[in-house]
Amino acid sequence: MGVVVSDAEVTLADVLSLRLAIEQPLVDGTRLVLRQRGTGEERHVTLGASGRKTRDASVAISLAPLDLEPGRWDAYLEQDGPRTRIQSVDPGFSLDRLDAYALGRRTLAYRAYRTRNGYLALKIDQAEPAADIRAVWFREGRFEVTGLLAYTGFDDDDQQRRATLTLRHGDPAAALRSSATVQGVRFHAALSLCDVLAATPGSQGTWQPYLEVDGLERVLPLSARLDDVEGKRRRVHYPRALVDGVPVRPSFTSGDDLLLEVGV
Repeated sequence: MGVVVSDAEVTLADVLSLRLAIEQPLVDGTRLVLRQRGTGEERHVTLGASGRKTRDASVAISLAPLDLEPGRWDAYLEQDGPRTRIQSVDPGFSLDRLDAYALGRRTLAYRAYRTRNGYLALKIDQAEPAADIRAVWFREGRFEVTGLLAYTGFDDDDQQRRATLTLRHGDPAAALRSSATVQGVRFHAALSLCDVLAATPGSQGTWQPYLEVDGLERVLPLSARLDDVEGKRRRVHYPRALVDGVPVRPSFTSGDDLLLEVGV
């Protein structure tokens, strides 16, 4: 049977909400099948009938009881025996939705998305507190960054917390620190590029920035994982700044953590 998703969203309550366009009405016993890539493990959810004449249907499925492991899960519809992979015209991406979803404290993060071939799938990741960047730039001789504190459980309000931006470069004694601003779940941090250059042995090396925030037990690497752009080291390129003739450029690790590269 032909099935196309016109809207797909994982709600704040971890419910997969789908709007389906269907060639034939759903009947009793129709199942949504989620199949994990790599392992072939499956989860089955029985859906209700949609009515004899309808050509669209709404589906809501609570994901937490399904005990889905981290990874990618492809979606199928199974009715009267045959199984059909579910097509999607919804890219499954809204930064506003993702930001709202990331405000809660979670252990797993679920995301519905459209694959490159146009099918519905779920991406599931471990969810830990993170400092997710929104903008990086050089201004007036400083490195500056803004972003969102994700999966911390903090409220998006006006409460201010003490925070520190730390740049690490192999030797812990060589770490650079400056005060950062945190208001609610939004952060802003800046550091002098002259200080970075002066602390870099031989004017060549790599620094990784971290954020320490009062009320959080762990130190957070600055990263960019909430959006749908994976592999940022290959795909995202920032302009460089010259400090006393030495180039300094933001970049990313293979795991989408932010770096400052000096003399590279």
